[in-house]
Amino acid sequence: MVDRPPPAPAATGRPDPDADPVWWKHGVIYQIYPRSFMDSNADGIGDLEGIRRRLDYLLWLRVEAIWISPIYPSPMADFGYDVADYCGIAPIFGTLAEFDRLVAEAHARGLKVILDFVPNHSSTAHPWFQESRVSRNSPKRDWYIWRDPAPDGGPPNNWLANFGGSAWEYDAATGQYYYHAFLPEQPDLNWRNPEVRRAMHAAMRFWLDRGVDGFRVDVIWHLIKDEQFRDNPPNPAWQPHQASIDRLLQIHSADQPEVHDVVAEMRSLIDEYPDRVLIGEIYLPMERLVAYYGPDLRGAHLPFNFQLIFAAWSAPQIARLVQEYEAALPEGGWPNWVMGNHDQKRIASRVGPAQARVAAMLLLTLRGTPTLYYGDEIGMENVAIPPDCVQDPWEKNEPGLGLGRDPARTPMQWDASPGAGFTTGTPWLPLSPDHRERNVEALARDPRSILTLYRRLIALRREQPALHAGSYLPVAAEGNVLAFLRCAGAARLLIALNFGQAPQCLDLRPHGIASARILLSTALDREGEAPGPMLHLRPAEGVAVALE
Repeated sequence: MVDRPPPAPAATGRPDPDADPVWWKHGVIYQIYPRSFMDSNADGIGDLEGIRRRLDYLLWLRVEAIWISPIYPSPMADFGYDVADYCGIAPIFGTLAEFDRLVAEAHARGLKVILDFVPNHSSTAHPWFQESRVSRNSPKRDWYIWRDPAPDGGPPNNWLANFGGSAWEYDAATGQYYYHAFLPEQPDLNWRNPEVRRAMHAAMRFWLDRGVDGFRVDVIWHLIKDEQFRDNPPNPAWQPHQASIDRLLQIHSADQPEVHDVVAEMRSLIDEYPDRVLIGEIYLPMERLVAYYGPDLRGAHLPFNFQLIFAAWSAPQIARLVQEYEAALPEGGWPNWVMGNHDQKRIASRVGPAQARVAAMLLLTLRGTPTLYYGDEIGMENVAIPPDCVQDPWEKNEPGLGLGRDPARTPMQWDASPGAGFTTGTPWLPLSPDHRERNVEALARDPRSILTLYRRLIALRREQPALHAGSYLPVAAEGNVLAFLRCAGAARLLIALNFGQAPQCLDLRPHGIASARILLSTALDREGEAPGPMLHLRPAEGVAVALE
């Protein structure tokens, strides 16, 4: 595929800025996993120049912002989430000059750029840690979390690492253990140390001064640990087929009350720069998740809401989830929804190709900011990774449990060429066998494709204030149907989604609906249809209906 966008109708206009001027509220965020998006130099690894060459595709798709997973210098033990320099670019991805060019050209197209920020832990290769481990008297010793052994000589407590094994690594040279919530190559920074905070704030300013439009902050709920380092209690619900980290309840190793002061400091820094956003990665139950909006909404603008990733795929379950989330939001807190990311199974693999279209309509019509994971718009599924091609350290540490993240990180499928338009070299992960049929170039020309559906849904969301800024009201529905109203002023839109494999019918009369017109169906074949008093839904169909 060439570097211009696929053939398509002219783009529709942006929403009326007077209706909702905040870009991170009305726009769609598109996550790019840089290793897998576009390779410009044939080394099989995606890079910044590759992203730049595909900006017109993102403009064509009509997303508002791109979020780029880590691109910092790194030994790549966890593929960039082990940072060796917070103010640089890994050579495999490019240079600072190429980053600056990417930001400038994205901004010229009206696209925002959000950078992944990884403040909880660095790499063991970071100069800070190298200095910290020299001796117990090192000026940077307290920049990381060092503890004496337990009386028996073992780890200081029972905390576990997210990628398997103990969270403590013994350093024979100094006779202490250091804490790592993830890999031993990822030592946790001590955010109780003011010097650490100042250094990380300086790193944030470095990127904000270069024009980035905000940060997605990695594992933000991990930043503060229990000051007494108490043992975590056992998890009575743990089963042997689950990850070892789930053996314990992480009540002392994360989500401590003091973390909200740290987030508030980040927010204050962000607010010094106009029109920026702070997003927090948070895997917590709903009632704890919403606390990260902070007192008086002085926390994260968007504490990432992953509820749709883990919910059972049924209309009653999703309806309850949405209602609980809406009820839990603090007054003035703006909602957000995430259907997939680089750590989770692909949505098309979780629910199947037909329901993936329903999922697209759900994501893009709920109240709040949607985040779209690269490739979901073309229906990419998990790719089976042969054992000799496994890259993910979690899969290597705990094989056989299905925890590997490689299947959802495979290269973007741009065209039917041998390298899928991603590379002319050997891709770092295997391509999906279906890339010759399932690719941007082919699907952009298909008026019924899932890519066309995503593009039209994003356009509809832009065009309709009820979708990008309106209220949410549930509508009672029978069977496996989820229905809700989105309203702004006199405009009312009904969204009806059939989560089942049988036809369903929604009676519009009890809702006082005199007339209606279908704006969009997931089948892309009912536009303009007037459904009458009974709205018929085919299996795995969703519709957006204007009520008149």
